[in-house]
Amino acid sequence: MKIALGCDHGGLALKEQVKKYLESRGDEVLDFGTDTYDSCDYPDFGIAAAKAVANGSCERGIVICTTGIGISIAANKVRGIRCALCSEPLSAKMTRLHNDANMLALGGAVVGVNLALEIVRVFLETPFSQEEKHMRRIGKITDAEQLL
Repeated sequence: MKIALGCDHGGLALKEQVKKYLESRGDEVLDFGTDTYDSCDYPDFGIAAAKAVANGSCERGIVICTTGIGISIAANKVRGIRCALCSEPLSAKMTRLHNDANMLALGGAVVGVNLALEIVRVFLETPFSQEEKHMRRIGKITDAEQLL
């Protein structure tokens, strides 16, 4: 799977661990940065990763900042992105099953490495359920994007 990664300085340490994990699985990673601990702006990296998912360059995306909140908000501003902030595996599973989320946000100061890697694994390995009610609900979200 081809995966877009993005983070700010607060998510860099966790992003590097996630990147190693993804590469060990055989996934192709497009890293949109940052690669420094210097203070930077999370929208720059979250939006870049989200654009790669939205335009089909990557199948999924993972974005990380200190809490995961800001970078998930930024990613969700890109049309076609459904980015879910997850702090445990059940949310990662359910957002794939019910919401067909195409991006995952993590908080570098919220989850430890082992938990984060389990969340990533579940997110990547869980398929969308294809249930009609969930497809209908996602369709309503897609329709609302057209109003923007």
